[in-house]
Amino acid sequence: MTDEAPPADTSAGRLGLSGKLLALTALFVMVTEVLIFVPSVANFRLNYIDDQLNRARTAALALDAAPDGMVAEPLARKLLKSVDARALVLKSGDARRLLAVSDMPPEVADVIDRREAAGPAAILDAFDTLINGDKRVARMIAEATDAGDFVEIVVDERPLRKAMLAFSVNVLLLSLIISLVTGALVYVALDLMIVRPVRRLTGTMVAFAEQPEDASRIIVASGRSDEIGVAEAELERMQSEIHGQLAQKSRLASLGLAVSKINHDLRNMLASAQLMSDRLGTVSDPTVQKLAPRLIATLDRAISFCQSTLSYGAAHETPPARRMTSVADVVEDVRAGLGLASGGPVGFVAAVERGLTMDADPDQIFRVLLNLGRNAVQAFESRGAPDPARDQIRISGRREGGVVVIEVSDTGPGLPKKAREHLFEPFQGSTRTGGTGLGLAIAAELVRAHGGSIAAVEGTIGATFRLTIPDRPIDLQARARERARA
Repeated sequence: MTDEAPPADTSAGRLGLSGKLLALTALFVMVTEVLIFVPSVANFRLNYIDDQLNRARTAALALDAAPDGMVAEPLARKLLKSVDARALVLKSGDARRLLAVSDMPPEVADVIDRREAAGPAAILDAFDTLINGDKRVARMIAEATDAGDFVEIVVDERPLRKAMLAFSVNVLLLSLIISLVTGALVYVALDLMIVRPVRRLTGTMVAFAEQPEDASRIIVASGRSDEIGVAEAELERMQSEIHGQLAQKSRLASLGLAVSKINHDLRNMLASAQLMSDRLGTVSDPTVQKLAPRLIATLDRAISFCQSTLSYGAAHETPPARRMTSVADVVEDVRAGLGLASGGPVGFVAAVERGLTMDADPDQIFRVLLNLGRNAVQAFESRGAPDPARDQIRISGRREGGVVVIEVSDTGPGLPKKAREHLFEPFQGSTRTGGTGLGLAIAAELVRAHGGSIAAVEGTIGATFRLTIPDRPIDLQARARERARA
C-alpha cells in the first residue's frame, strides 16, 4: 500500500483580503496620480507659453515705439534674451515686421498658436514636448494688443521642456506623498471596518467547524448595525442551533447506548417472568384464571417493546400490521396498563361509540394511547396526590366517514407554552423533571405510520390530544365482511 501525499496547501499562493485591498488601493492611487499629473503638466505648458508670449508683447511694444522702428542691436538682443526668443515678429495691419532677430534661426518644427482655444489635444502636445522638445525649434503666435494684430516669436523648446520636467517631478512627488497618505488612511480604515471583522468571521467559522461541540467557539456578535453586524448575529444564531442539535444528538446517542446495555438483560428477565406466568394457567383459582391472560399479554407486549426499543431514532418503527380492531378493547387494555381500576386515585372514563372498529395495528395504537395516558397521570402527580374527584382521564372515539377520531383528555394543569412549541420533538416537549420527551414523539411517529395525524386541542381544560386514523382505501365489500367478522 502506498502512502498518498497530502493535498498541497494553496492558501500561500492566494492573495488574501488584506493583500487584495492593498493592491486595489495602490492601483487606485496610481490612477489618481495619473488623473492629477496629466492635466497639470498640460496646463503648466500652456501657462509657460502664455507667460513667454506676454513678455514678447511687452518687448514688441518697446521695439515698435522706437523712432523709425530703429533699435540698437545690443538693446534688441537684450529684449530677445528677456523673452528667450530667437526672433520677434509683429503683424500690424497688413504688414508683418521683423522687430528683432538674434541670428538666422533653424527650421521651425512646431507651431503653437494660442489664438485657438486649447482642447484635449493640449495633453498630447504636452507629452510631445516632453519627448521631442530637446531638439527642435517652435514658433509661438498670440494676439497683439490691437484687434487683428498678432505677435510671433521663434524659440527653442528646450527651456520649456526643462521647466516641464522640473514641474513634473514636483507634481509626482507631491501627488505620491498625498496618495500614499490617503491610501494608507483608506487602507487602515477599511482594514479596521471590514477586513478584520471578516477575518474574525472566517476564523470563527473555521474554529467552530473543527469542534462544533465546544460552545466557547460560538461567535459573540459585536452588536454592529451594519451588514457585518447582521452577518455576525446570524452566524451566532446558526452556530448556537447547530451546537444545540449536536448536543441533542449526543444525548440521544448516550441514551441509546444505555438502553442497549440493559436491553439484553431486561429481555431475559421478562422471558423468565413469561415462563413463570405460563404456569399460572394451571392454577384453578378463579381470580388467577381471570388475571393470567392479561398478565401473559402484558409480558408479551413488554418483550416486544424491548426488542424494538432501539428502533426509534436508529432506523424506523415496524410498519403497522393493520386489521379491523375494536377501539373499546384497546381502550380497556390502556386502562389496565395504566393500573386505573375503579375507585382508584385517578378517574377513567371511556366514551367510545358502540361497536366502533378501526383499521389499525392494535399494539401500536395501544402504545400511542398508553403514552398519552401515562403523561396525564404524571401531570396529576406533579401537582400533588391525585384526587379522583378532580383528576380524570377521558378517552372518546367516534367515526367520521372513513376516519376514526380518538381524543384523550385530562383535567390536569395543561400544557405550558414551552412544551407546545416543541410538542412532538424528542427531548424537547417534556416539562417534567427527568422526563425525556420521547412519549409524544413516539406517538406521533406511530400515528403518521398509519397515515393519520395527532395534535393538541386548544381551549380545553387540562390537555387534550386528538388523533385521526383513516381507513385504508380497499374494496368496500371486503371491508364490510371484515367488520361483520369483527
